[in-house]
Amino acid sequence: MTYLQLVNSVLRRLREDEVVSVENSTDSYIKLIGDYVNDAKRIVEDSWDWTMLRKNQFYTTNVGNPLVPLTNIGNSFKTLFVRNSTSNNNMKQISFYEMVKKQNNPSSGSVVYFSYDNELTSVGEPTMSLYPTPDKEESINVYVVEKTDELTTDNEALKAPSAPVIHYAVALAARERGETGGTSAQELFSIADTMLADAIAIDASRVPYETIWTPC
Repeated sequence: MTYLQLVNSVLRRLREDEVVSVENSTDSYIKLIGDYVNDAKRIVEDSWDWTMLRKNQFYTTNVGNPLVPLTNIGNSFKTLFVRNSTSNNNMKQISFYEMVKKQNNPSSGSVVYFSYDNELTSVGEPTMSLYPTPDKEESINVYVVEKTDELTTDNEALKAPSAPVIHYAVALAARERGETGGTSAQELFSIADTMLADAIAIDASRVPYETIWTPC
């Protein structure tokens, strides 16, 4: 669903008139509903490692440079795994402190360890520290769950499931104004929680190996 469709879905449930645009609206209440939609989107995106938000990025190391700028990811992401595709080995994440200790004893070779550096690029992108320092070009595969930016334009599409986003936004709006004409805010939050649980169950069925524990 688009941002405009989401806002209108919320407005209908609040017994309000639909709008033809959110981004061009000067109505403070419409802007408030738009804010609640984005708040609800954040609640839903943070609740599970949604398969539709997963992203596979490849970066190439530079010889002699232990830092790799992580372009096209943004700053709101969760790492699922990092793999050295050249050596065909999974890389091990260590703390920034451990990385500093290792880099105090310089070594070069095929990269094995990584950590997220405190340094950002000039355009605010995160960077990854590597050890040993690369002695050749290698391809690093970074698989993440990327949280999306706020919706701002009418035709921007939501990637996460729409039902829990709509119902959380309705609950937030109902709590702010005190009524919806019959259903309490507490009940609306309960409905939204059920919608979210159902959406997570459906998405989890696509990756059952992530939720079923098996002994080593």
